[in-house]
Amino acid sequence: MVTRCQSAEKCYIGGMSTETLPLPPVRQRGPVDHTIREQIVIAAHAHFTHYGYDKTTVSDLAKAIGFSKAYIYKFFDSKQAIGEAICANCLEGLLTRGRTEAAQGKSATDKLRRLFRTIVSASVELFFDDRKLYDIAAHATLEHWPACGPYMDGLNETLQAIILEGRESGEFERKTPLDETCRSIFYALRPFIDPVFLERSLDLLPDAQTEVTGLVLRSLAP
Repeated sequence: MVTRCQSAEKCYIGGMSTETLPLPPVRQRGPVDHTIREQIVIAAHAHFTHYGYDKTTVSDLAKAIGFSKAYIYKFFDSKQAIGEAICANCLEGLLTRGRTEAAQGKSATDKLRRLFRTIVSASVELFFDDRKLYDIAAHATLEHWPACGPYMDGLNETLQAIILEGRESGEFERKTPLDETCRSIFYALRPFIDPVFLERSLDLLPDAQTEVTGLVLRSLAP
């Protein structure tokens, strides 16, 4: 999992500031038994995918795994805590794909294009391939679940690194404060990277995201 950024800069996604958003770990409890936790998460993922998050109860998960409800509560303190574990894994996968693709860029400009193109395309894939899981991510963003924090911090850290690289190479201007630059970029691209808004922007893709990214890059020119 991505660690919290230690710099003073912050970004905004889904209306939240990653500078002020608390980032406690997923609310696990009880014995440190990763096998049991994994069984619970896998069963929850299957139920959430089939029935939806709201219609699944901890009792449903207990029956599916063959555990008692009380035993599950030894590992997670609520259904939301289980949902956060699933959401965190999902968002970490999106971030990893974005970072991996961005790292292959030949310049800061290329890296920024690759980062957001990949994040958006991966999010769209999730929307169509695992809609109920996508809905959990959207719900998590809307409800400000702590599990979203590491993803937003990681995305912000990656963007900051690209912006700094571009400034050092002379590709990007240096006058605007780094935190303001990052916030502005996220504001511009929010319709395509925020799960709550992406669903409303699907019919605009991929052209709209490509054009907005191009506009952002032109604004970064020295």
